[in-house]
Parts: sequence; C-alpha cells; structure tokens
Amino acid sequence: MIDKKEFLLQSIIKAYIEHCEPIGSSQLKSMYDITYSPATIRGYFKKLGDEGFLAQEHVSSGRTPTTEALRQYWLNKLNFKLDYVDEKAIDYLANEIGLSVFIQEQKSDVLQNILNVENRYMILEFTSFAVTIKYSDALYRFLSDMISLELAHIVSISKQVGALEIYEQVNQYLQNKNFHIYNTKEFFSLALRYNFDEKTVNDFLKGNILDSCEEGLYFDRIVPEGYIAICHHCKLGDLDTKMLVVGELSKDYEFFYNKISMV
Repeated sequence: MIDKKEFLLQSIIKAYIEHCEPIGSSQLKSMYDITYSPATIRGYFKKLGDEGFLAQEHVSSGRTPTTEALRQYWLNKLNFKLDYVDEKAIDYLANEIGLSVFIQEQKSDVLQNILNVENRYMILEFTSFAVTIKYSDALYRFLSDMISLELAHIVSISKQVGALEIYEQVNQYLQNKNFHIYNTKEFFSLALRYNFDEKTVNDFLKGNILDSCEEGLYFDRIVPEGYIAICHHCKLGDLDTKMLVVGELSKDYEFFYNKISMV
C-alpha cells in the first residue's frame, strides 16, 4: 500500500504535469480533495525537498518536482508494452503536447545464405533482397557465423568490427525503410537549444537513432538533462514499427499513450 509521502509526491507530480506551474499545499489539497491538512502536506513537502524530490524557488512559492522525481515517476508509469497505435492521434498530439515522434518500419530480413562465386565475390541472400561484396576467406568465415541473424544485428556487428563494405551495402537497404517524423519543428527547437552537432541532428532526421535504441526509457545519452526518450515496438496499421517519443520530462506522456493506443 502506498504511504502518505509517496502518495503526495505522485499527486504533486501529476498536478505539475497538468498545470506546468509550482503547486502549493492548499492548491494540491483542493485539486484532489486530499484529506490531509495543508500543514501536514507542507511537512511532507519539506521531507521530499530534503530528499531531493521537490524544489522551491522562493520561500512563499509552491513546489515543483525535480528531474529525479520525474524520472522515477515515468519509470513506473511507462513500463508497458505497446500494441497498435493510431497515426492520426500521434500526428495531432505530438503538436498539441509538444513532442517529437520518430517512427520507422522494422523489416525482419535475416541472412539466409552466402554464395561464393569463384572466390571473387560473395552474394549475401537475405529474406527479401541480396547484396554482392568482394570475396575474402576471412570475410566468408565471418559472415558464415551470422547466418540466421536479423539485418539490424548484422549492420551493428559489421560496423563494430570495421567490415565497412558489408555495413555500407546492407545499411543502404535499411535507409529505404518507411520513416516519418511527427512535429519536426519541436525537434529542431530542441536541437538548437542544446546545440546538437551535425551528426546527432542527422542521426535523428535520417532515423539512424532508432537503430541504436532498444525498447525502454532513456534519460541521457540521446537526450539532454530534463528530457526523456521512450522507445517502443508497435504496430502502425499492418507495419511492424519502432517508435521513439522525445520530449521534456514535464509533458503528459500518460495522456499521450492513452490516446494513441488502439485496443
């Protein structure tokens, strides 16, 4: 059972996300018809502030949740599987809430066979396409160990070991996947505010960022402090896709996912 302190923390975070302003004890009490007195709420606010979960800009002002508090809140709220999503709802809500959403088709091609053509070149046969590269004994042995691996894994491994011809040929096919950005303007605003370098901008705009993300939540590495990136595998119509949602921690992601999810 949730205790008073945790209940009040979740309540003030919810209120802050809804109103985007500091929340006072009396205001919180009236918002959610809380039975505790304003004095009791203020006492818990102080404890939460001492623990690093609430901040107060001025002595007389209300409290705001810290970055750490918001991270913990979303870690608990956004830990779910996503099935079918509504594209129109994504398009509308990304602009309405102020999020950037990146969606890329996931092709499940696997390496099925390698044909050695007179020790001159090799034909790599995937589920739905083939590529040709120069032959070498070492490369042939290397690729033989990757038969039955999915396309994205082969691209990642090839890049890591410096097998650039494989990486470039196969990655070119990956670049032809269906990819769309919803609310590009919000992403450019983020990129300018935090001075993203050219490579980072291109990784987002070309969908490369999705290739490096696994399903889950990101609070750093690909986003600056105070932001969150949420990666999900989901269905968009008949397509298997990977979706990356990026925005400030204070945005209402619970509302967003409730509205875009299709049962």
